[in-house]
Amino acid sequence: MSEAIRIAASDGYALSAKLYGAKESGPVVVINGATGVRQKYYARFSEWLVHRGATVITWDYRGIGESRPHRLRGFTGTMSDWGKHDFEGVLRFATEKFAGREVVVVGHSIGGQILGQARSNRNIARAVTVGSQFGSWQLWPGYKKWAMAGLWHVLMPGVTHVMGRFPGSLGIGADLPRNVALEWAKWGRSRDFFLAHGVSRDGYAAVDAPILSFSLTDDDYAPKAAVDALHSLYVNASVERRHVSPEDVGVSSIGHFGFFRDQFASSLWEQVRAFVSREQGTAPRA
Repeated sequence: MSEAIRIAASDGYALSAKLYGAKESGPVVVINGATGVRQKYYARFSEWLVHRGATVITWDYRGIGESRPHRLRGFTGTMSDWGKHDFEGVLRFATEKFAGREVVVVGHSIGGQILGQARSNRNIARAVTVGSQFGSWQLWPGYKKWAMAGLWHVLMPGVTHVMGRFPGSLGIGADLPRNVALEWAKWGRSRDFFLAHGVSRDGYAAVDAPILSFSLTDDDYAPKAAVDALHSLYVNASVERRHVSPEDVGVSSIGHFGFFRDQFASSLWEQVRAFVSREQGTAPRA
């Protein structure tokens, strides 16, 4: 059902991507994954959307998954490149190849952070974010803020300097290239996160598409305050926030990564489908 393709980032870097459905009508959904999460993680969600009338594009950030070079040593890509060049290239591809059709972005974690970093973001018709947050450690509640401070100040930079990468085995997923991990940690140490390091608020103000934003009560990677802080940057977008507990959808846990498991097809996924299809009404419950 999917076709492996290559998409050029705006600076020419070749990104691995997959095209699902390739229909002649309906919305085109671009899925921006979470940090360290390979595009194949979103395959079942993509196939589900295709069966409901969408064309879907998944892709890997440079240095991750199938967009990773054979060796990370000497790789110069940064996290800034993911939004400024990679997402920009994917967004251009979607709008040019499927001209005249609505482009909808589903962003998981950093995938929702980077909406404001692509120059072509005015081409986004609607966006859904899942656990997308402002990563300053001060926004985490209670003792968890000190765990985040330790990650940004000690663990991530220390391990990365020693190993030349941040290994995915420490809970990130895929290995993070050196410059990606070090830049991410630098952002996280700052109260203003990426705004303190050259990312402009103007790009976020340029997003004027409706946004449906999900946060989860049991998501330790994206507490509500951090999700709210990120979405406050989208000053010209109509943002609808849904803070969901596992009990709302009849399960014991969801967490940062559970949203895209197919057990949520009739509940959380259906809410996304209704928004992508511009349907009105209340959010369904399990």
